[in-house]
Amino acid sequence: MKRSIFFLYGIISYLIFFATFLYAIGFVGNYIEPKTIDSGFQGGSNAILIINLLLLSLFAIQHSIMARQWFKKWWTKIVPREIERSTYVLFSSIALIVLFYFWRPMPDVIWNVQKTALSSILTVLFFLGWFIVLTGTYLINHFELFGLQQVYLSLKNREFTYPKFVTPFYYKFVRHPLMLGFIIAFWATPVMTVGHLLFSIATTGYILIAIQLEERDLVSFHGEAYRRYQRE
Repeated sequence: MKRSIFFLYGIISYLIFFATFLYAIGFVGNYIEPKTIDSGFQGGSNAILIINLLLLSLFAIQHSIMARQWFKKWWTKIVPREIERSTYVLFSSIALIVLFYFWRPMPDVIWNVQKTALSSILTVLFFLGWFIVLTGTYLINHFELFGLQQVYLSLKNREFTYPKFVTPFYYKFVRHPLMLGFIIAFWATPVMTVGHLLFSIATTGYILIAIQLEERDLVSFHGEAYRRYQRE
């Protein structure tokens, strides 16, 4: 019974994540009216910048702390190990949903590329970035990354083992394809507003910091294999 509940929990967490991921594309690209990065309630508050920075910080802190090994060692004393990853995915999705809901547009335009080939190129790059992110997860292990493999193995009463270090396709050319995909998607836009620029700068800065933390964990897991990958 417990394993079935864990499996259902993992499925629900994954579906919430996937819906949030799809919404993120529309949010950043201004494809989901009336609430996007550049549209929706503005509030008329002088604290718009602070509100948006706090929302970005909430996601960054949650996403980084819950991914660290020292936190997982403590957290799995409370949350069963089988659903630790699903819980991380769920909390990350909730942090994003909060960001989407409370984000305050800052609509002053930095650049606006209209009716030109460059505008089309930027739009193509935007979707290419998201495509790299999604396909990149499948190249390594999409289902393990988002907790489904863990709860499935638990359901089958089989032990989960961490995946081996592999470098398929993108990973042979770029050390962090998922992060690169996000950066492309966040910056490639025909219309760059102050709010979008704030979002892009903050998320890029977070990505550059998060990479350093992630690589420490990868070195501890994979040792010389990952150090060799870094050198190459």
